[in-house]
Amino acid sequence: MSDPMRPPVSPHHPQRTSLRSGPSQPRASLRTAVVWEVLQDALDRRVKATGRQSLDVLDTGGGSGNFAVPLARLGHRVTVVDPSPNALFALERRAAEAEVADRVQGVQGDAHGLFDVVERGGYDVVLCHGVLEYVDDPAEGVRNAVAALRAEGVLSLLAAGLGGAVLARALAGHFKEAKQALQDPDGRWGQGDPVPRRFTAEQLTGLVEGAGLRVGAVHGVRVFADLVPGVLVDTEPGALEALLKLEEAAAELSAFHSVATQLHVLGETRETAEA
Repeated sequence: MSDPMRPPVSPHHPQRTSLRSGPSQPRASLRTAVVWEVLQDALDRRVKATGRQSLDVLDTGGGSGNFAVPLARLGHRVTVVDPSPNALFALERRAAEAEVADRVQGVQGDAHGLFDVVERGGYDVVLCHGVLEYVDDPAEGVRNAVAALRAEGVLSLLAAGLGGAVLARALAGHFKEAKQALQDPDGRWGQGDPVPRRFTAEQLTGLVEGAGLRVGAVHGVRVFADLVPGVLVDTEPGALEALLKLEEAAAELSAFHSVATQLHVLGETRETAEA
């Protein structure tokens, strides 16, 4: 598996290699390795199905380009929609430094008014990462993301998991907060909780199916990574690689979805699923 943040390539010769994180990546790779793995497979399938090496990707809430810039390095055209001007400025700078500015477009907007700034039905792949926690109506957010897809397309949905937050509060000795999160309709552990809303795997798959997509896969993200002491991963030889492999092995098992910090759902249009 190779580094998604590798040196830039010529914009005229898109690099068709893997986005997958490697064991040489810093500990932060634990937060995205599983998502990159699933996303890479989805991109590969769409490239094969369309016969086009360059796909049109919409990244809603894409911020400074953690996903957009590596995707552009692979030759895809990426539109990032984000409400923050500062994030979009950082995206522009980052894309320029990576020499992919011609394949990355940033526009200011949000999930609610998505079609004020982008085209309906214009994208092969839509990323909706870290968005549903903050929108007023998650169902509307998913419906808008789906409406941005072409007849054959894929939705990558990433959101905060309820069980991971409950477990983290309990292991930190905050038992009342853990119980509060477990019982709260939005999965919040108190007024100081920085995350407005969390989800179970069943809730996320219900939103995806309710918007008319077929659920292709569900993965738990950061099942162990947030619980393992950083000093162990940083100093123990081979620990990071072993933990990455453990995360990948547990990600698809439904038994671990209930304790993951984040949940990733891959949705496919009916046409894509039947192709």
